[in-house]
Amino acid sequence: MPMTLRSLYPLLAVTGLSLALAACVSSPPPAAKPVATTTPAQRLAAVEAAAGPDDKELSVQPLRDPQVEDLRQTALAQRQGNDLAAAAGSLDQALQIVAGDPAVLQERAEIALLQGQWAEAEAFARKAVGLGSKTGPLCRRHWATIEQSRLARGEKENAVSAHSQIEGCTVPGIKRY
Repeated sequence: MPMTLRSLYPLLAVTGLSLALAACVSSPPPAAKPVATTTPAQRLAAVEAAAGPDDKELSVQPLRDPQVEDLRQTALAQRQGNDLAAAAGSLDQALQIVAGDPAVLQERAEIALLQGQWAEAEAFARKAVGLGSKTGPLCRRHWATIEQSRLARGEKENAVSAHSQIEGCTVPGIKRY
């Protein structure tokens, strides 16, 4: 039996209706990201705890430019006074003088962490890792900052990777008999 134009109308109508209904189907809403309950201050406390006091570890501190040291002290006082923007400005000034100082970069990363600027905190800490010592408390602070920045952005797998680097920063000091 040949198909006539009349017999095609019901088929076309059903097909058209099916397509129209299929277009109305909505996909389920994307899963909401869990809201982070960790405050920036708690994240900084985790960074400071990772550095930890360890009197069995060798820690070498470089001589510092007096102007940079003054700016670092000013930034610390501003941070303690909760003027984070001014502290960031003071450290930015110090970085104009010594752009490659890992300690100043780390302090700037920590201010960014307190400000909730996760990507900036990680960027400063990563630069400090590249320029600084691969051992000691400062190294642990770098990696802990990277870890906390990633956790704040919901990047758990990448945070685990950063956390694994913290352990490699600890090298025992020289035993003297």
